[in-house]
Amino acid sequence: MAGSGLSLVRRAAEAVRRTPGWQKVVFIVAGAGTLTYACQDNRALQICDGTGNKKKVVILGTGWASASFLRNIDTSLYDIHVVSPRNYFTFTPLLPSVTCGTVEARSIVEPVRNIVRKRNGTFRFWEAECFKIDPTNKKVHCRSDVGTNIDGNGEFVVDYDYLIVGVGARPNTFNTPGVTENCHFLKEVEDAQNIRKSVLKCFERASLPNLSEEERRKNLHFVVIGGGPTGVEFAAELHDFVNEDLAKLYPDVKKYVNISVIEAGGHILTMFDKRITQFAEEKFKRDGIDLKTNFKVVKVSDKDITMTNPATGEIAVPYGMAVWSTGVGTRPIIMDFMKQVGQEDRRALATDEWLRVQGCEDVYALGDCATIAQRKVMVCSCYSIFKTSHRITISLYGTLELYLKSNQMKGFNDLLKDSDGNSKELKELNIEQFKKALAQVDSQVKMLPATAQVAAQEGSYLANCFNKMKACEENPEGPLRIRGAGRHRFKPFRYRHLGQFAPLGGEQTACQLPGDWVHVGHSTQWLWYSAYARLGKAIHLWKGLQQPIDSNRLIP
Repeated sequence: MAGSGLSLVRRAAEAVRRTPGWQKVVFIVAGAGTLTYACQDNRALQICDGTGNKKKVVILGTGWASASFLRNIDTSLYDIHVVSPRNYFTFTPLLPSVTCGTVEARSIVEPVRNIVRKRNGTFRFWEAECFKIDPTNKKVHCRSDVGTNIDGNGEFVVDYDYLIVGVGARPNTFNTPGVTENCHFLKEVEDAQNIRKSVLKCFERASLPNLSEEERRKNLHFVVIGGGPTGVEFAAELHDFVNEDLAKLYPDVKKYVNISVIEAGGHILTMFDKRITQFAEEKFKRDGIDLKTNFKVVKVSDKDITMTNPATGEIAVPYGMAVWSTGVGTRPIIMDFMKQVGQEDRRALATDEWLRVQGCEDVYALGDCATIAQRKVMVCSCYSIFKTSHRITISLYGTLELYLKSNQMKGFNDLLKDSDGNSKELKELNIEQFKKALAQVDSQVKMLPATAQVAAQEGSYLANCFNKMKACEENPEGPLRIRGAGRHRFKPFRYRHLGQFAPLGGEQTACQLPGDWVHVGHSTQWLWYSAYARLGKAIHLWKGLQQPIDSNRLIP
């Protein structure tokens, strides 16, 4: 039956190919399904199907930022079009758990159509990849590898009124030779599934007869490059997987297993509190995980990993499987787009505090592919504020407020004492002292991290701005413009840090919450699951429940 259906499709495609004419469309009805085929003689299909007076919003990507935007946008106000090479949203914080079967892959994905299926309004999705953005003509050029035209290349063009760029980032290899060819990454569900298969293959190879001990040790040497949250969590998950499951299935080779974590810096989890970093390093030593700090990987071959250290020099270590987790890099489409808008030599698209891409109109960028070019507080007419204000309102400056919290300062007076080096409370200050204090804050300004909660908050914020765009045109709610008259339409985006977690294996998780609250233990594991269940609203309730259930049912 399947063969006859395929033959029918092929005959229909061949008939269309032979049919003269500029445009051809064929509908094939088979049972309850309908297949539509269209082509345009090697030309890109132009899609311009806005309805009525609604503005068309085109969203690129289905990651955290895009999914959050879709969940919150009022689809009755806009025509929503989504273009992405994957038709589902992935709950990326649990990808390391998928590699070892702690959580099933089906539990962390959600079809993008399910996110908006119960919403009113127009919604369209195309499974394709955008390869070019044309901000001048307000068009995006896309290419699909699903059902491409027989005589064409599967390309089509979509015009837009507003463009939301949320394509994320790619793994950053730092141009290290051999990484792409020989290492696994951990960015997609497919990556996690491939890692799982590779782990099992390594155990099968090590179990073959007539192998020397050296060959068995090589096959069962698992190397993780990168001591950030993803690398550390995967190493911990792999350790538990080996000791709790694979040791029972492969008892003869268990003694040859070695897990190594290679970090270029002096410590792992440097973005966490020092107490968490110290606990994680001590736990890894107790668990037998080989932690190599201050080692920089310079080359990866199919047999060994070459790295350098100031003390030991260059060494080569044989391995069975390697996972590369050293941060994120820029996608080619973003690099090309940055050149168009005058943002060359940047790591990510620069946006203002309203998430608008600098250098073009009606284009917004969210998530890992963008960074907010935060204004420094010294730029904000501080002299006039100092001269006219009897009381400084800290909430006016999000950067300043975040600095005070991160340094456990109770108020602005603590900042003045810190910058002046004076332990006494300052009741009066002059303009130079005021500038010195603010300059200290500016020197510590950092970009927002490429995390799920940053992207989710950006998507929610931008959707709310779109929902009240018409009302705010008449009654702006934003702050006064520094240059020019009037107010901004919306309040600027302000990131609210909700804390961070780092699973360390053995059902222990490190947690760091705002207010200098740090905890490590078994109870924190469930706090971790509940926090991410709250963050990932797009996933259905049964899937939110399925995640902790999967965690207690390891699947060999």
